[in-house]
Amino acid sequence: MMNSKSDKNGFFTVESTMKLSVVIPVFNEAENIMPLLFEIQSALASVTTYEIIYVDDGSVDATAAILKDAMAKVPALRVIRHAQSCGQSRALHTGVSAAKYPWIATLDGDGQNDPADIMHLCAVFSEQTQIDPQLWMISGWRKQRHDSAWRKITSKVANFVRGNLLGDNTPDTGCGLKLFLRDQFLKLPYFDHMHRFLPALILRAGGRVHSEPVNHRPRINGHSKYGTLDRLAAGIIDLMGVIWLKKRSRLVMAMEVQSE
Repeated sequence: MMNSKSDKNGFFTVESTMKLSVVIPVFNEAENIMPLLFEIQSALASVTTYEIIYVDDGSVDATAAILKDAMAKVPALRVIRHAQSCGQSRALHTGVSAAKYPWIATLDGDGQNDPADIMHLCAVFSEQTQIDPQLWMISGWRKQRHDSAWRKITSKVANFVRGNLLGDNTPDTGCGLKLFLRDQFLKLPYFDHMHRFLPALILRAGGRVHSEPVNHRPRINGHSKYGTLDRLAAGIIDLMGVIWLKKRSRLVMAMEVQSE
């Protein structure tokens, strides 16, 4: 269970009784492994029970070796490796399925998400669920992005098109930093690239999503694994599929009749 209370300034803080699994899918991110791991450890210093799950999606650089060595230095670290690259959504699903704890925080392995925001999202979730019990996910919102101008433009266009067609009311579905309940996530339909449509899938299932501004940092090491044309082609097909799913779904309110 996640509990919160207000400090003297009125800001919500999360008590250390929560149990949290942090899931990070990675592909060829060898240079970013250790710096990000130590940042996550520092960010979760107030959490009594947590684990860090790295899912290596068939990396062909030194990622696997560095993660294996890191397990001796970071006791909370668990490593799962795909024999071949299956994509970010599959890696994310693998990690969430393997998680021990009910609360899941996700972030990208490139270091652009700030681990310090994890506890902020936990506090926001705890605060918002007191207002809206149907809240299923807090989604990070990179209001100030540190990407190339071209990438920011294409992402803005993609978010505008997706938002208008799906009505998910989420300004930034591409942010890797999210917080949700494991069991609710695993009830959602799985398909490749589903991570880009989580808000729409949650709304379809009867839950709600809150977008929260988070820090976004420049990439220091490595390079992006996604090309604009690749994302566009896959995105169009997936968007049509999610629209089909929405049209074929119906929320049912049912209750068992009790005998007198």
